[in-house]
Amino acid sequence: MKNSVSVAFIGFGEVGRTFASGFRMKPGMSLAAYDILLDDPVRGEAVRAAAGPLDVTLRDGPAAATAGADIIFSAVTASDVMAVADVAAGYIRPGQFFVDVNSASPNTKKAAAALIEAKGGRYVEAAVMAPVRAPGLAVPILAGGPHAAEAAALLNPLGMAITPVATEFGRASAMKLCRSIMIKGIEALIVDASRAAAAFDVEAEVYGSLGETFPSIDWRALAGMMAERVATHGIRRAAEMREAADMIAELGLDPELSRAVANAQQRGARPK
Repeated sequence: MKNSVSVAFIGFGEVGRTFASGFRMKPGMSLAAYDILLDDPVRGEAVRAAAGPLDVTLRDGPAAATAGADIIFSAVTASDVMAVADVAAGYIRPGQFFVDVNSASPNTKKAAAALIEAKGGRYVEAAVMAPVRAPGLAVPILAGGPHAAEAAALLNPLGMAITPVATEFGRASAMKLCRSIMIKGIEALIVDASRAAAAFDVEAEVYGSLGETFPSIDWRALAGMMAERVATHGIRRAAEMREAADMIAELGLDPELSRAVANAQQRGARPK
């Protein structure tokens, strides 16, 4: 492992801040970031306030943030994956790792990889398999592409938990999104069911019946937890589920259920 590693974040939301919090404790780390919210005089203040305590240097554009970086993390939203990769293709240096941790469809990741690889960058398809807040830097990540093993060898000694699963692009994202269809779908169902049960004052009976069928689950607690997760992350999860729907459609299957889950996630999100 190198004695010093320079990391840049494109997007400095929850994922970028969580990773930066872990990286800053490691010796020899240099951290920089750019977030589109910095261009907003009001919303950018929250980004600036978060960056200071994490020793992250904010730059006024993605090219400035990534200049000299060994590793670039693309941590935006699923809907912005291609836009970020397209811009990055204009400034990336040969040999730089471009770790795409966004929840996008396999074909979207393949298209983004083609843009980066054409300019000599080392694109790593990264599928984050759990919410990042609790595990932090050690959140499980599945990685794909010809540079996945190299990225894991560089980043895992710094505290990450990257598991290379394929040398081709698309497989890691397929694993993530197939799981997301189930998890985000269950969240949407539980939120709707719990709201209806509350409206009819039948929560005790409904949760009791569910508990008889699935005795290992505390359904009342789960409903509360799922509602909070949707409220907090519903917008981002809706974008992820639209990518899942695109993946389903590309297979020639009916994507309407996944699109309905995306809509339910967005409806349940707490207004910003």
